[in-house]
Parts: sequence; C-alpha cells; structure tokens
Amino acid sequence: MDGRDVAAVSVARTRREVRTGLLGTDELIGALWLTRCPSVHMVGMRYPIDVAVLDRHGVVVATRSLRPGWGLTWPLPGRSDTVEMPSGALTAWGIEPGARLSVA
Repeated sequence: MDGRDVAAVSVARTRREVRTGLLGTDELIGALWLTRCPSVHMVGMRYPIDVAVLDRHGVVVATRSLRPGWGLTWPLPGRSDTVEMPSGALTAWGIEPGARLSVA
C-alpha cells in the first residue's frame, strides 16, 4: 500500500475465480484481489470481511466492513477492482479512501 507491503495477496483473474471469490472458505489469510470486479456481496459467506473498492489505477474509492448473509458494495462508475481482506484489516493495515494498492 502506497509503496509498503501489508499482506500476502492472491489475485483472482479469471471469470470463474472472481465469481467464486471466498465462497466455501472458512478463513482468509492475507487478501484476495478480484480483478474487473467493481462490487461484491456476502450471500453464502461464512465470516465477516473488510473490502476496499478500487479505481482502475488502484486507488481506494470506498471501503466497507461486511457481515455474512448481508451487505454488498455497489458497482458505480469509476470502480474497477475489489480487494477482500480479513475483518479488521482496513484499520490494522491503514487502508482508507485515497490510498493506492498494488500487487508486487
């Protein structure tokens, strides 16, 4: 984030990987970067997560903490990718709107 490493990240690039995301998992270690995915939902999820929605340059445009069974982010113009992370990671890692995220 902004030039410093904060977590291990897996990248979902294919349509199938993005569609599956974290469904069927019981825990997230690090983060999951969903490419070409401007929104996510929590239907079928087993645990809470934090989410950062990015523009096409990797700049965080929105953040949310989501709980299983409800919650989502809306696909709005200018949103490109989504990064899912463990609950509490937004605060712990200092991620807020305006930060730039990238995969090294």
